[in-house]
Amino acid sequence: MNDDHLQRFGAEIEALRERTVASLGAQDARYIRRIQAAVRWSELLGRALLLIGAFLPGAWFWSFWGVGALTLGISKILDNMELGHNVIHGQYDWMGDPHLRGAVFEWDIAGTSANWRKTHNFRHHTYTNVHGMDDDIGYGVLRLFPEQKWTPAALFQPLYAVIFALYFQWGVAIQDIRLGRWFKSQRHRDMIKQEAVPVLRKMRRQLIKDYLVWPALAGPGFLAVAAGNLVANGLRNLWTYTIIFCGHFTTNAHTFPKHSVRNETRAHWYYRQILGSSNIAGGKLLNVLSGNLSHQIEHHLFPDVPANRYADMAVTVRDICRRYGVAYNTGSLPRQFGQVVWRILRHSFPSQPTEQGLAGMGAGAR
Repeated sequence: MNDDHLQRFGAEIEALRERTVASLGAQDARYIRRIQAAVRWSELLGRALLLIGAFLPGAWFWSFWGVGALTLGISKILDNMELGHNVIHGQYDWMGDPHLRGAVFEWDIAGTSANWRKTHNFRHHTYTNVHGMDDDIGYGVLRLFPEQKWTPAALFQPLYAVIFALYFQWGVAIQDIRLGRWFKSQRHRDMIKQEAVPVLRKMRRQLIKDYLVWPALAGPGFLAVAAGNLVANGLRNLWTYTIIFCGHFTTNAHTFPKHSVRNETRAHWYYRQILGSSNIAGGKLLNVLSGNLSHQIEHHLFPDVPANRYADMAVTVRDICRRYGVAYNTGSLPRQFGQVVWRILRHSFPSQPTEQGLAGMGAGAR
């Protein structure tokens, strides 16, 4: 696109946003309140099944325990993805509901919402896929693009990737602390200690709730309930990891050098968000369980618009991209995740920027 086409492209994207925001109302409010209720009641049901199952014999125990752990896991996924993530973005601030204000909402996860607003809402969404500015590129753990420096430690990243997936909430929780600064100076160590206080406090609260208080209510069934909570948290971690990585690290997702954001216009910011994002094709259930991040392109374009609108907005966004010749990356969950796995394996070995990667960097620098 030349500059004129780029500005017209951006204007159409902006017009879509304005039309959608102007139409927000009672239907959107009902939707998020139903999600709130679903989170609350599914958590109570899951925990009740785990507690009851702890006192049942044989097959009854395994049935109640399995369904309870799965139900609690779904509750945690909904709380993390469709409720917490989207509310913290400020998507429902327009409602004036103090329980749905992005600036104060806290979620059922080890990381604090305050840190998330800094690392995710600001840093990631402003500098999406910009090397040296977006910490979500590999999360400081994985080498996923050839533009990232290779070290021998990357050879073991297939193992790191599995561990990171299983403990994803904990990795995200400490992301903003930047533990690598510990060895730089005493000043950096003092900063880390100070910044770690609220994170450690939140971690302690989560551990006590899931692995002490609720298991203690089961008395002799303590270990069974604790194990159920562990499985539920593990399911949430694996699912969240899968959805986030499929939205950012597929084969056709572009990354950009720092100079690409100098004097960046709004139109170009929209362009960069589309090039750096990937959607996951699926139905309504996938949309809800993914927090509508199955429409990662639309989320990156409109992070403060209620996510339940993304499916409808995607029809227009895809048409705009088609008319302006902008690639719109989408695919099934197995296909997108397969590409992520290939990235993890391929870039554990030395590699150079590909022509596609260089093209993406050039497009970003337009």
